[in-house]
Amino acid sequence: MNRQELISKWLDNNLTSQELEAFKNLEDYDDLVKLNQNLQAFKAETYNSSEELVNTLSKIKSKKQQPKPWFKPMMRIAAILAICFGLYYYTTTLNTTVSTEFAQKTTVELPDASSVFLNAKSHLVYNKKRWKDHREVSLQGEGFFKVAKGSSFKVKTESGIVQVYGTQFNVKQREHYFEVICYEGLVGVTFQSHETKLTPGESFLIVDGKKMAKEKENRIMPSWLNNASVFRSLPYKMVVAEFERQYNVDVTLINVDAETLFTGSFSHDNLEVALKSLTLPLNLSYTKTGRNITLKRD
Repeated sequence: MNRQELISKWLDNNLTSQELEAFKNLEDYDDLVKLNQNLQAFKAETYNSSEELVNTLSKIKSKKQQPKPWFKPMMRIAAILAICFGLYYYTTTLNTTVSTEFAQKTTVELPDASSVFLNAKSHLVYNKKRWKDHREVSLQGEGFFKVAKGSSFKVKTESGIVQVYGTQFNVKQREHYFEVICYEGLVGVTFQSHETKLTPGESFLIVDGKKMAKEKENRIMPSWLNNASVFRSLPYKMVVAEFERQYNVDVTLINVDAETLFTGSFSHDNLEVALKSLTLPLNLSYTKTGRNITLKRD
């Protein structure tokens, strides 16, 4: 076998033992071995085309099967719907509140043209958006109502509920005091789950949790609309409390029985005259220091 064939078979690792001995006896054996070792450093890695094809197809398939990024768009849509629902809920449940302070009165025009006259230190709450289907107000304090004809009309207070069948009535709800007076039409008052219907001139009065009898009302409207408060056999403490609301003052009683029944009135536009109206019937004296007033029995 010639030299070229030995080298070729050696490179293919195909030499027999006899041929390998002949190859080692070549003059340039050492040079051929070194050359082969240097060439190994530049030899490409073994490449399995079938295996690489499978890997490539697998990657392509995984990309095709990768789900579309639907989560983020859906979250955006959900957020928009939540905002829209929130705005609708807010606008339909948003209540209108009207309040008066001490020595203040006001008139409220309701969505159906009904009117409410609020006395001092009173709060009225109603919902404009729902008014067509729910003619209902909440009252703390005192208010005179002129109700337009229409569907059911209710006035809710902490003490009871007033169902309107007529057009004009007065509701007063203060601490330990609840009174409804019908001036026109028919009014139903629900107290402790029992309804009492009032015709013009009739009243419903609860004082300190007890139902009180009242004389027939002869006025065509509450006296406070004409800037005066009128009392008939009411505890003096309640008269004083109304005086404080109308004049924004603090009253202290000295040697005065707050449970004494008082019949009388006082005006809302003259403090000195009002004080005399409160003190003379009970033989009391009074002193003033700024907003502080002391009523005293000598």
